[in-house]
Amino acid sequence: MEFLRQDLNFTLLCMLAILILSINVRYKSRSSRKLITPPEVAGAWPVVGHLPILAKSHLPHKTLGSMADTYGPIFTVRLGLFPAVVVSSSEIAKECCTKHDHALASRPQLIATEVMGYNSASFGLAPYGPYWRNMRKIATLEMLSTRRIESLLNPIVASATDIAIKELHKLWREKKNDSGRILVDLNQWFERLSMSIVLTVVAGQGYYSGNATMDEEEEQRCQHAFRKFLQLIGTFTVADALPFLRWLDLGGHEKTMMRIAKESDTILSGWLEEHKKNSKSSSENRSDRDFIDVMLSTIKGMEVGDFDADTVIKGTLLAIMAGGTDTTSVTLTWAVSLLLNNFHVLKKTQEELDTQIGERHVKESDIANLTYLHAIVKETLRLYPAGPLAAPHVSTEDCIINGYLVPKGTRLIFNIWKIQTNPKVWLEPMKFRPERFLSSHKKADVMGPNFDFMPFGGGRRICPGISFGLQMVHSVLARLLHAFKISTPDNSAVDMSEINGLTVGKAMPLEVMLAPRLPNELYEFT
Repeated sequence: MEFLRQDLNFTLLCMLAILILSINVRYKSRSSRKLITPPEVAGAWPVVGHLPILAKSHLPHKTLGSMADTYGPIFTVRLGLFPAVVVSSSEIAKECCTKHDHALASRPQLIATEVMGYNSASFGLAPYGPYWRNMRKIATLEMLSTRRIESLLNPIVASATDIAIKELHKLWREKKNDSGRILVDLNQWFERLSMSIVLTVVAGQGYYSGNATMDEEEEQRCQHAFRKFLQLIGTFTVADALPFLRWLDLGGHEKTMMRIAKESDTILSGWLEEHKKNSKSSSENRSDRDFIDVMLSTIKGMEVGDFDADTVIKGTLLAIMAGGTDTTSVTLTWAVSLLLNNFHVLKKTQEELDTQIGERHVKESDIANLTYLHAIVKETLRLYPAGPLAAPHVSTEDCIINGYLVPKGTRLIFNIWKIQTNPKVWLEPMKFRPERFLSSHKKADVMGPNFDFMPFGGGRRICPGISFGLQMVHSVLARLLHAFKISTPDNSAVDMSEINGLTVGKAMPLEVMLAPRLPNELYEFT
C-alpha cells in the first residue's frame, strides 16, 4: 500500500507540473500575440511589397529618412517576400547593438554574396557563425592590428601619397595655365590612390608602390575588374527580394556578376600562386609582409569551415578591398567638397598644417596633432557617411526591440544618415560645423557608447578596418592640403548632388584648380 501511495503522489505531482507548464506556455503564447511588429509603411503592393516605391528613389537613405518622420524611429518595409525593419534613432540602434547584438549579427544571403563572394567565404557578408568569428579574429588580430598598421599600412599610405603628389607637381610644371594653376579631377585621383594603397597592402601590387611591378595593361585590368566588383556588390537584384524569379535573371545582373567573379578570381589566383612561390625563400617573421603573406602563414593547418584555404584567402582579400577602397575615396571627395564650399574652414585647416608642420614633409607622427583636421573628417563622416544605410542584418531569433516584436528572419537596416542628422542630438544638423567635435561633441567617437555617431556601423559587425581607414583618410587629406592651394574653377560652389551605389558618392566630378603651396624642392620625395 505504501508503494501505491508513493506512486499516486508522484503521478499527481507530475500532473500538477504539466498543468502549471501548460498554463505558463499558454500565457506566454497569448502575451506574444499581444506584441505587434513595427508599423508598416502604407502603399505596399501584393508580393513585391514596397519595392516599387523604393525603386523610384535615387537616394534610399533619404526616402527611408522621410518615412521615419511619418512612421517613427522604427518601422517596417517589405522588400518583396522579406520584411525589413528600419532603425532611425540612436537609442534603438544602441538596443540592437548591445542587448540584441548576438541575435542580429547575421547577414541575409544575397546573390552577389554567393556569386562574387565565394559563396560567403568573403567574411564581411558571411552569416554569423564559427567561420565568421574565426575570420573576423584573423582580420582584426593579424591584418588590421595596431602593430600591423604601424609597421606596414602607415608607411605604404605615406609613400603612395607622396608619389602621387610628386606626379601632381610634375603635371603642374608641365601644364600650368597663365594663372599658375592646373585643372585636376580629384575624384579620379582619390580613386586611383585608394586602390593603389589597398592593392599594395593586400598583394604588394599597387601602381603607386615604390617598387611597383604592375604595367599599364595590368593596372587597367585590375582597376576594371575590382571597380566592377565594387559596383555589383552594391547592386540590388530582383531575385534578392523575389527568389522564385532568379531563373529569369532580370536585368542580367547575375550573368555580369559571374563574369566579373571569374575575372577577379583569375587576378587573385595569380597573386596567390606568386606569393606561394616567393614565400619559400622569404622569412615568415618579416614585419612588412603584405596580407597574402600573412594569410598564407596564418591559416596553414587551420580548420576553415567548408572552404579550402585558397578560397578563404581570396574571399578575405575581396572583403578587405571592398571595405577599403570606395569608402576612403568617397570620404576624401566629400571632405574636399565641403572644404571648398566653406572656405573659412579650409583656410583654418591649412593654418593648422602650417603651424604644426611648416615647410617640410608631413610625417605620420604629425597626424595625431592635427585636431582640427580630425574634426573635419568626423563632420564629413557625419553628414556624408560612405554607407548611409549600413549593410543589412538579419535576425536569427525573435527579438523585442523598442517594445515591438521583430520575428526571426526579419532583415534589419540602420539608417546611419538619419541617426547622424537628428536635430535633437545635433544643433543645425545639416550644416558643416567641424567645431562641434571640438566642443559640444568633443567626446563623440566612432566606437562611442551612445550610437549618435556610427559611420562604420555598430555591435560585433562594426567594420574591423576603422583604424586603418581613418588613418588613411587623415594622412592623404593632410598631405594634399599641405602641398597644394586648392580652389574651384571661377571660385564657383561645388555641386553636392549624390549618387547611390555600394557607397554614396558625388554625382558630378570634383574638378579643382591646384597650385603648389611649398618650395619646389619639397616635392622631390626620396
